[in-house]
Amino acid sequence: MNSAFLDWSDVRVFLAVCRNGSTLAASRKLGLSQPTVTRRISALEHALGLKLFDRDTHGFRPTDAARRLLPHAERLEDSADAFGAAAAQARRANAQAIRITAPRRNFSPIFTAIIAEFIAENPGTRFEFIASYEVLDLVAGDADIAIRIAPQIDDARLICARLTHVASTLFASRGYALRHGLPASAPELAGHSFVVFDRAPGSMPLNTWLLERIAPEQIVARCEDTEAVTASVEAGLGIGPVPVTLALDYPSLVRCFDPPDGTDVTSWLVISPDAYQRPEVRAFAKFFAPRFRAAYKLEHARAMQAQAFRAGVE
Repeated sequence: MNSAFLDWSDVRVFLAVCRNGSTLAASRKLGLSQPTVTRRISALEHALGLKLFDRDTHGFRPTDAARRLLPHAERLEDSADAFGAAAAQARRANAQAIRITAPRRNFSPIFTAIIAEFIAENPGTRFEFIASYEVLDLVAGDADIAIRIAPQIDDARLICARLTHVASTLFASRGYALRHGLPASAPELAGHSFVVFDRAPGSMPLNTWLLERIAPEQIVARCEDTEAVTASVEAGLGIGPVPVTLALDYPSLVRCFDPPDGTDVTSWLVISPDAYQRPEVRAFAKFFAPRFRAAYKLEHARAMQAQAFRAGVE
């Protein structure tokens, strides 16, 4: 008889039966079927050449041989647990950072709160954040994950998850509203001054909607990105297109009217195919997407309620 250790998984089943008193209770503890537990005990008894349990109507009672083996089995269990913990520590030490790229405005309190929650549940996870409006090449390895705002993602190689509908509308500063009033609809845009994007990004179809309804002489400033447009509107230069949730960060901004039909876009969580092979990246995507959707929905509702204003009343 070969006395060498044969199979830790069988010893694990042996310990569960000893501790729980029956194969049924052990199966529930281990997440195995009762016949599987019974079969594993029989296999261990055969391998060891020992009877480990007396079976009766009250369950499984360890034999004297089983009781002599029990402390050795427990030491094996402790060693297996230590081995697993050491392996987990090694994985964390060798783990690559998850590199996420997004427009600057997407690194918001919502985003950082979810990151903090994920790190709390997955200690040792590292991140690198790349704030950029450029569409980085994920397939080439420029980043692992991107948050993109676009009508659709055309690259079939990328793994994509739809996050939210991003709504934008026209905003003005309170000072502008008190001086000039606010347009309440598209026909009332005449006579107002506007801040627009110099080159409208795909994430801002509202800019195109606006340019189709105003005259060139109404444009007082052209900006490169959302932050510049928002700062110009906040300074009172004119009315401009701003994402509804971003405007929450600028209490002096007021909404002219609700987002026009057809101007919403979609935000996406986009993952490179190579990065998606990494367990930590898949775990993060599964964790992040539903939390971001729920938080954004609440943020949008709060923004729509907070931004109402009647010029001359407040």
